[in-house]
Amino acid sequence: MGKLLTIIFATTLSLMVAGSSFAAEAYEEYEPLTAPLSHPADKVEVIEFFWYGCPHCYDFEPHINAWAAKKPANALFTQIPAIFSPKWEPHARAFYAAQMLNLMGRFHHALFSAIHKQKRKIYTESAILDFVAELGMDEQAFKDAMHSFAVETKIRRSKQLVKASGIQGVPAVIVNGKYRTSGSLAGSYPRMVGIIDELVAEELALLPQPSKP
Repeated sequence: MGKLLTIIFATTLSLMVAGSSFAAEAYEEYEPLTAPLSHPADKVEVIEFFWYGCPHCYDFEPHINAWAAKKPANALFTQIPAIFSPKWEPHARAFYAAQMLNLMGRFHHALFSAIHKQKRKIYTESAILDFVAELGMDEQAFKDAMHSFAVETKIRRSKQLVKASGIQGVPAVIVNGKYRTSGSLAGSYPRMVGIIDELVAEELALLPQPSKP
């Protein structure tokens, strides 16, 4: 009987250890970029890649907004509309146009909410411009901004960064050009934010410290 209990205990312990290992390895949480991206020398940059048409990005928005509201002073938060297909480009142009015209406060969450909460199909340029008009914005000025040289430049940069960062989907976050995380890597959005905090703290510690007088 004693031998049987020993075998049962050993087997149970083995299963517990195996289960613990599986739980620990179930999510990689984050991964290093093969080729680091350029980033500011005096700040830690956090880049969020997103798409207005992505329901996961809509779900992640309150989490990343809460983080951005209390981020460290030396952390820089940058949002970049990812472009994985031509269908995504009108939204990217709209994001940059709203940014250029200082309309982000009125436009950003409103478009997210219209698409995902109100279930409106605002995916084409014409639909976006109709929506802009509904918000009381200058439709022609917005259209001009969407096709301006400044926005064209940012569209090219967005495509380059998506490729260079190696992200496979959105939402995805790059910390200081070195590390990549996402909901699928982290396992949950709260954990994803926790990983961002941890990596930012590590990178802040590496920044040059001001010399003492």
